[in-house]
Amino acid sequence: MITAKKVLLVFLPTDSGVDGARSLYTEKEKHPLSQWIGSSMRNLIKKSPFSIPPLSLMILGSIEIPGVEQFFCDMRFEEFPAEIPWDLVGISVQTGMARQAFELADRLRQKGITVALGGAHITLFADSSRPHADILVHGEADDLWRQVLLDLKTGTMHADYRSDNFPDMGIPRPVSKTMLLKNRYFTTNLIQTGRGCPYQCDFCNVHVLNGHTLRRRNIADIVAEVNRFKLHDKRIFFFVDDSINADPVYARELFRQLIPCGINWFGQATTTLGQQPELLETFARSGCQALLVGIESIEPKSREAHRKTQNRATELSSAIRNIRNAGISLYGSFIYGLDGDTLDTPSAILDFISETKLDVPGINILRPIPGTRVFERLKEEGRLLFDPLDITAYRYTFGQEMLYLPKNIPLDAFVESYATLTSKVFTLGASFKRGFAAPSAKTGVLLFNLFYTYLYGLSRHDLSRQIEKGQKKTILPYRE
Repeated sequence: MITAKKVLLVFLPTDSGVDGARSLYTEKEKHPLSQWIGSSMRNLIKKSPFSIPPLSLMILGSIEIPGVEQFFCDMRFEEFPAEIPWDLVGISVQTGMARQAFELADRLRQKGITVALGGAHITLFADSSRPHADILVHGEADDLWRQVLLDLKTGTMHADYRSDNFPDMGIPRPVSKTMLLKNRYFTTNLIQTGRGCPYQCDFCNVHVLNGHTLRRRNIADIVAEVNRFKLHDKRIFFFVDDSINADPVYARELFRQLIPCGINWFGQATTTLGQQPELLETFARSGCQALLVGIESIEPKSREAHRKTQNRATELSSAIRNIRNAGISLYGSFIYGLDGDTLDTPSAILDFISETKLDVPGINILRPIPGTRVFERLKEEGRLLFDPLDITAYRYTFGQEMLYLPKNIPLDAFVESYATLTSKVFTLGASFKRGFAAPSAKTGVLLFNLFYTYLYGLSRHDLSRQIEKGQKKTILPYRE
């Protein structure tokens, strides 16, 4: 009897933020009460709306090859199952956690386990990833992973798997959730309607990885998937597309057909939705409860500097009011520290939040992700605070460290103004007020605000410590 090949798909947590919710300077957590509060908040946040499974690994884990068994390890919640003799371990690598991924891959390979690396980081930085893997999967892996599994079965695997073309999104690719532990997550109902982005924001790499052209799935396949997912998990649905309204004709027909399904859903959209009345009405009727919208900046100079062209700043307020008046709560994401921002920007953000009554404001610091145009530009201008030649030196944190020098604001003044801004936006009183005033998803809005009150407290603590430590490698721009 031939034994089936055992394949493990691995997802890694970030060092901090919503995965860890801990200070980067843990020596400050010696007091037992502080340790208990920190541990309790980490556990709560893990079980909150932040906690969803990685759709990319759900898609790969749904590929069925006779003679191959696939398993899933989410290291946000469990240890790596080292006691099992895996025939192949596939690790999804994001740049903010590349160092951890490479360390795990190196340990596994030392034990004789074959390791395949894929994901955004591998696609963008294949050469520096090569020493840590037996196999590299470049780009979108929907079709490539099937070939990897077939070659594993026959013992003919290659060092590289790539395709000259993006996967055809029109081909039915049913997603299975059998690998997931349902109660581990806020929801397992993740739906992707397509890939690609027509916009070119310089701080984003979606258009770099997935192309500038929108590629859409067949609506009938999505409706069938929603109905099938409901049988397994009746909780909220999350449409993971970066801009679910980017193709308004497609989106209107999709959600018109989803109205009879009787679901509630969250998603991500542009504020242009507030200027698309028919689509907005369809969203509301189909069960849309809340949307994340990327406001990024209300400063015209910043929007122009970073190619944020989806809508004009003057239209933002009315668009947001229209969406909320349709009964949809809004998470509005800002980036403070863009190249047109000044010390007057925080007051403008506060006024905007008050005027629009945003349900969940997100006040982020610019993250110069390697592989984006903003990273290259800041590197050329000598404004990065980490070694740009060491890509793994970049790490994702929840606004807990500065990775670059703002253009118009001294670093210490920026940190002080950011701390003041977040301390005004996120308080216990403001959290409850927003939760009660939210048009829908009131509990989710309240939880987000409460958790953000805690997380932004961590952010203020760690940023101040970074300034206090005054270490040359973190405070002064990197010089080659």
